[in-house]
This record gives sequence, C-alpha cells and structure tokens, in this order.
Amino acid sequence: MLLSPGLLLLLLSGLQAVIEAEEIRALVGSDVKLSCVYPGTGRFDLDDLFVYWQVSESNAVVTYYLPENSSTGLEDSHYKNRAHLSLDSMQQGDFSLHLRNVTPRDEQKFKCLVFRKSLELGRILEAVVTLHVAANYSMPVVSTPSRPSAEQELTFTCVSTDGYPRPSVYWINKTDNSQLDKALHNDTVSLNQRGLYDVVSVLRIPWAPSVNVGCCIENALLHQNLTGGTETFVGPEAMVTDSPARPHQAGSAAVLSTLAVLLAMVIVAVATGCLCRTRCPRRSYTGARFVR
Repeated sequence: MLLSPGLLLLLLSGLQAVIEAEEIRALVGSDVKLSCVYPGTGRFDLDDLFVYWQVSESNAVVTYYLPENSSTGLEDSHYKNRAHLSLDSMQQGDFSLHLRNVTPRDEQKFKCLVFRKSLELGRILEAVVTLHVAANYSMPVVSTPSRPSAEQELTFTCVSTDGYPRPSVYWINKTDNSQLDKALHNDTVSLNQRGLYDVVSVLRIPWAPSVNVGCCIENALLHQNLTGGTETFVGPEAMVTDSPARPHQAGSAAVLSTLAVLLAMVIVAVATGCLCRTRCPRRSYTGARFVR
C-alpha cells in the first residue's frame, strides 16, 4: 500500500501526541544530527517503513522516506539537498535526521514520525528535537574620541558582527570593573544578509581627563563573554604643558637657579661685612692674643 503525499500529510496533521526527545545546539555552518532512535532491538524492513520529518510549528516538510518511492518533491526549499536519512541506519532502527550547513533559520522544533505498513500504518515512534543555533561574535572593536577639548562629551563606539542569537551589550569601567549605566549607551542590533546579528553600541559619558572603558558582548547560548577594545583616553588637564622643559634643560635651569641664590648670598655677606667695618664700633680687647 503506497500513500500519496497528500494523504500522508493529512494523516500526519491529525496526530496530536508529542514526545519531547532532546534539545541540541549547533554552530552556524556546521553539520548536525537530530536523533530519532527506536528503543527496541532488531532489524527493520525498509519496504515496511514510512519515515517523516517536519517542522513542528509550520508543518513544513524537511525530508521523508516512502517504500518503493525514492522521488522527492515535498521538501521545503530551505531543506532541499541539506537534509537526508541513512538507509543503513534505518534498518537498525536509527531514523535520525542529518542536516548539513546549519543556518539561523534552522532554529526550530523538529518532529520525527515513523510508521509500519504491516501494522496498518501504526505509529511505532515519535520524537521531537529542538535545535538551537549559535554563532560566535567577532571581538568587539572600540573607537575613541579624537582629541576632544575640555568639558566636551566623550563618545566611544563599539562594533561586533556575525553573531547569533541576539546579544546583550555592556560597557565596563576598567578601573574597578564596574558596569556602566545602560542609560549611557545606545545599542543598535540588526540582521545582516547571512541572517546573523551585527551590533553597534555608542557610549556617551561626561568629559574626564582620564577614561578607561571596555565593551562586552555576551552570547548567552554559548555562555560566552567577549570583552575587547579597552581604551585609555587622556584629556588636556592630565597632559604636560604646551612647552615642557626637556630633562637636561630642567637640570640646567635648576643649577643656574642655585648659583644665582649662592651669588646673592655672597653679595649680601660682603655688603654686610662692609657695613660692619664702617658702622659697628670696635671694642678694645685686653685678653690674650693669638698669633698667626
């Protein structure tokens, strides 16, 4: 007995029972196996099997196997030439789906249904596999203000691309590793042509002579935090003067200053001695005299 595709879809759409099997993760661009294994033992006759994989929410057909009919045509275009079953494995009771080149659109809940013709199309196996898709974000790159004048607002921009799922963005004060207020930064997260997320975050903070900040991109699914682009900005007040003295010049200036002071002291001493010789009265001394 061979069911037409339309009759098979009608039969499957009427099934209500759901068996949660597992949740798995896969990186974008990788190959993944969605498990659907019969718990018993023994071999199966392929001519006695009807195997069907579909997306649970939309009922879109992923792939299927019908006895004595290897033709295709029911698969959703998104899964064509990407999803397949192993005939050798199905004979051993393993009806797992092999999905190549995972994309963000594959983040779905998939249903596996297996029937036996000899049991009047009795259902012998049903499983549901939830696939979570992830992609690593690029290391955040932070751009810094270009010599802003004092009292101007400081603006830092953080960019990270090609990640999945949607990230959380934080700015860190690297001085004490505290998290900056979210109200200080504006985050723009958008999907690119690959279906991955690009992030641009702009931080605006009051002017300060020295700022040390970092941008953190969190991928919760991968339990990953990428912190990059730590930058130190030094404002005018923390910099040297417009015409700083070189080290040897500063040393020379110090020596000259010391000599000037000493010279002044000598002049004052000489002047004082002269005054004493002219103004101070001499006292007569009748005691012992020392001979040179």
